Amino acid sequence: MASYNYVPSGVCSRKIFFDIEDGKLHNISFIGGCDGNLKAISKLLEGQDAQWAIDTLKGNDCGGRGTSCADQLARAVEQALEQE
Repeated sequence: MASYNYVPSGVCSRKIFFDIEDGKLHNISFIGGCDGNLKAISKLLEGQDAQWAIDTLKGNDCGGRGTSCADQLARAVEQALEQE
Protein backbone atom coordinates (compact mmCIF):
# COMPACT_ATOMS: atom_id res chain seq x y z
CA MET A 1 0.00 0.00 0.00
CA ALA A 2 1.39 3.39 -1.00
CA SER A 3 0.66 6.39 1.22
CA TYR A 4 0.36 9.93 -0.05
CA ASN A 5 -0.11 13.42 1.35
CA TYR A 6 -1.00 16.51 -0.59
CA VAL A 7 -1.14 20.22 0.21
CA PRO A 8 -4.27 21.57 -1.47
CA SER A 9 -4.55 25.05 -2.96
CA GLY A 10 -7.47 27.49 -2.97
CA VAL A 11 -9.58 25.61 -0.42
CA CYS A 12 -10.14 25.55 3.34
CA SER A 13 -8.50 22.17 3.94
CA ARG A 14 -4.76 22.34 4.60
CA LYS A 15 -3.65 18.76 3.96
CA ILE A 16 -5.04 15.59 2.38
CA PHE A 17 -3.85 12.08 3.24
CA PHE A 18 -4.77 8.84 1.43
CA ASP A 19 -3.49 5.40 0.50
CA ILE A 20 -3.76 3.54 -2.79
CA GLU A 21 -3.60 -0.23 -2.99
CA ASP A 22 -4.36 -2.18 -6.16
CA GLY A 23 -5.88 0.96 -7.69
CA LYS A 24 -8.30 1.46 -4.78
CA LEU A 25 -8.46 4.38 -2.33
CA HIS A 26 -8.14 3.84 1.41
CA ASN A 27 -7.73 5.87 4.62
CA ILE A 28 -8.66 9.25 3.14
CA SER A 29 -8.49 12.11 5.61
CA PHE A 30 -8.36 15.89 5.52
CA ILE A 31 -6.94 18.47 7.90
CA GLY A 32 -9.17 21.53 7.96
CA GLY A 33 -12.15 22.17 5.71
CA CYS A 34 -15.80 21.26 6.25
CA ASP A 35 -15.37 18.38 8.67
CA GLY A 36 -18.69 16.59 8.19
CA ASN A 37 -18.67 16.83 4.41
CA LEU A 38 -15.07 15.69 4.12
CA LYS A 39 -15.65 12.75 6.47
CA ALA A 40 -18.62 11.76 4.28
CA ILE A 41 -16.54 11.98 1.10
CA SER A 42 -13.84 9.86 2.77
CA LYS A 43 -16.37 7.19 3.78
CA LEU A 44 -17.99 7.12 0.34
CA LEU A 45 -14.64 6.73 -1.42
CA GLU A 46 -13.20 4.05 0.89
CA GLY A 47 -12.30 1.08 -1.32
CA GLN A 48 -13.40 2.82 -4.54
CA ASP A 49 -11.42 2.81 -7.75
CA ALA A 50 -8.95 5.72 -7.77
CA GLN A 51 -9.58 6.60 -11.42
CA TRP A 52 -13.34 6.61 -10.82
CA ALA A 53 -12.81 9.09 -7.97
CA ILE A 54 -10.80 11.35 -10.28
CA ASP A 55 -13.42 11.18 -13.03
CA THR A 56 -16.23 11.87 -10.55
CA LEU A 57 -14.72 14.65 -8.44
CA LYS A 58 -12.38 16.56 -10.77
CA GLY A 59 -13.77 19.99 -11.59
CA ASN A 60 -16.16 20.16 -8.64
CA ASP A 61 -16.41 23.83 -7.60
CA CYS A 62 -16.95 25.35 -4.16
CA GLY A 63 -18.37 28.86 -4.02
CA GLY A 64 -16.94 30.01 -7.34
CA ARG A 65 -13.34 29.26 -6.34
CA GLY A 66 -12.71 27.14 -9.41
CA THR A 67 -11.84 24.22 -7.15
CA SER A 68 -13.04 22.45 -4.00
CA CYS A 69 -11.69 20.01 -1.46
CA ALA A 70 -13.16 17.20 -3.57
CA ASP A 71 -11.48 18.60 -6.70
CA GLN A 72 -8.20 18.92 -4.81
CA LEU A 73 -8.49 15.28 -3.72
CA ALA A 74 -9.05 14.29 -7.36
CA ARG A 75 -5.95 16.24 -8.39
CA ALA A 76 -3.94 14.61 -5.59
CA VAL A 77 -5.04 11.11 -6.60
CA GLU A 78 -4.30 11.86 -10.25
CA GLN A 79 -0.80 13.04 -9.32
CA ALA A 80 -0.26 9.90 -7.21
CA LEU A 81 -1.32 7.61 -10.07
CA GLU A 82 1.08 9.41 -12.42
CA GLN A 83 3.91 8.71 -9.95
CA GLU A 84 3.19 4.98 -9.79
